Amino acid sequence: MQMPLCDMGATFFISDTHFGLQSQEDEDLKLEKLETLFAIIKAEGGSLYMLGDILDYWMEFHHVIPKGFTRFICLLSDLVRSHADVYYLAGNHDFFLGRFFDEELGVKTLYGVNSFTRDGKQFIVAHGDGLGEGDIGYKLFARFVRNRYFLGLFTGFHADLGVALMRKSSRFSRHHKQVNYTMEKDRLLNFAQSLVTKQEFDYFVCGHNHVRGEYLLSNGSSRYINLGSWIDGINSYGVFRDGALSLQEL
Repeated sequence: MQMPLCDMGATFFISDTHFGLQSQEDEDLKLEKLETLFAIIKAEGGSLYMLGDILDYWMEFHHVIPKGFTRFICLLSDLVRSHADVYYLAGNHDFFLGRFFDEELGVKTLYGVNSFTRDGKQFIVAHGDGLGEGDIGYKLFARFVRNRYFLGLFTGFHADLGVALMRKSSRFSRHHKQVNYTMEKDRLLNFAQSLVTKQEFDYFVCGHNHVRGEYLLSNGSSRYINLGSWIDGINSYGVFRDGALSLQEL
């Protein structure tokens, strides 16, 4: 999906914060770091791309959203009200974002692989789940849970039961197989490398495998950027400023 041109302020990227996963102490620390980042974005008049698994689980119902994310939602609302452009791309834990973020908060929700141009640089952004070869089991699972018939059935459950099932689904997504981080890193890196022969871009930015890093691709100009994860205390983010994208830590 091609998104509009964006040419004002710095552009920030985060992924895999997994709010709702850890102890209350760890959650509070992550939220404090997020508040710091949002203050930087507001001060610079920047925009934000959240590239999936921001929440460890999410499902909205007809009249209900899950509790436990109030501070995050308030911070996000405040950022949007500061006139920052905020995009939320679904991951494999927050796999269906519904209408709440768009309609209530003014956050633009996205799915799959997206692209946009910023200051003459072409970006491709994705969470990273389901890309590249292999992992057929997960790809079938993702198609099933994002199917509108499944979603219609699921949201008909009582919200307490639905949220409990979402938490179980989140654990399944994390533990359905033993994670081989080298293989997962190579899967996304190889996918980015395959795109070089098909289209021009400057940056492929993703998350998903929790392996933070930056690699120059075979054409000698395009770069693969993985934002890493916040569950290990690093609190990494990407920022595109003055014509270059770099990884930073809070």
